[in-house]
Amino acid sequence: MSAPIYLALIHYPVVNKNGQITGSALTNMDLHDIARAGRTFGVKAYYVVTPYEDQQNLAVQIMDHWTHGHGGRVNPARKSALERVRVAKTFEAACNDIEIEQGAGVVKVATSASSRCATRSCRQLGQELMMNNVPHVLVLGTAWGLAPEVMDQCDHILEPIRGSGSYNHLSVRSAASIYLDRLINVDRLING
Repeated sequence: MSAPIYLALIHYPVVNKNGQITGSALTNMDLHDIARAGRTFGVKAYYVVTPYEDQQNLAVQIMDHWTHGHGGRVNPARKSALERVRVAKTFEAACNDIEIEQGAGVVKVATSASSRCATRSCRQLGQELMMNNVPHVLVLGTAWGLAPEVMDQCDHILEPIRGSGSYNHLSVRSAASIYLDRLINVDRLING
């Protein structure tokens, strides 16, 4: 893969089950599991986006334990994954950071469980990633998904992940792993 890929997990603004704008709590599982998926698939960095200072501090404490503390000494594989986690107050701040690091504008790709707004298939985006070197950030939402104001900032909306039935409420950790596999291994999907 040529294009640098980043992840952003948005904790605010997201929507609740009633469609209202809300914030959500950082979870230890999301921090660890998405970092591990990102490391597995070569993500440059994984941004945990939350304006809440107590949650920013919690993320830093968890990361510090696994990168500089006892956890990192006894589990170097976990350390190498969590070293790629960054905390940002806003989505805009995460995107600015990426653009400074890459020296280029970042393509923002939202994810959603709704198919009515998709603009890119995993196959299309995976092929685009293979053919260029433009940085991309895959944007994931907590709670019941990204708020409209975040979706509006994105250049594309990736097709939803579909299961075998009507139930469609994956954990964000599962969705991140599935999307990364589909994007990174697009040549395998195309060629069988």
